[in-house]
Amino acid sequence: MKLNWGTSIAIFYIAFAATMVGFVVKSKSYDHSLVTDDYYAKDLAYQQHYDKMANAKALTSDLTIGKVGNQVQFLFPKEIAQPSGEILFYRADDKSKDFTVQVSADSNGLQAVPTDKLKTGRWTVKVDWQAGGKEFYKEQVVIL
Repeated sequence: MKLNWGTSIAIFYIAFAATMVGFVVKSKSYDHSLVTDDYYAKDLAYQQHYDKMANAKALTSDLTIGKVGNQVQFLFPKEIAQPSGEILFYRADDKSKDFTVQVSADSNGLQAVPTDKLKTGRWTVKVDWQAGGKEFYKEQVVIL
């Protein structure tokens, strides 16, 4: 069977349209949400966030975050007495896996969070804490 040029063009346009419809259907199944729900409000309050990071850098010793065995350990600086705040475990590829833990360090400034129920991979740990009337912030990537 021999095709003329008009039939060939029609077949090309139908294949092109079917491909485009396939791309649209595939893109509808992808989650296009922002990283955080209140992205713009957080952007307006960035100066406060920057001040927290500057306060953390001004400490004589830094907050230490590290994976030890099947837990992530946080060692708060000695100069920080009774820190309070929260620790966010952020998973960039799946926000349903994110969770928050309250800061509850022992008398030595040590806090441990078990990781045996967490998905392996890259986690961003964001620690936002207060002590002595000042606010602090530190962020670090932890690979489980």
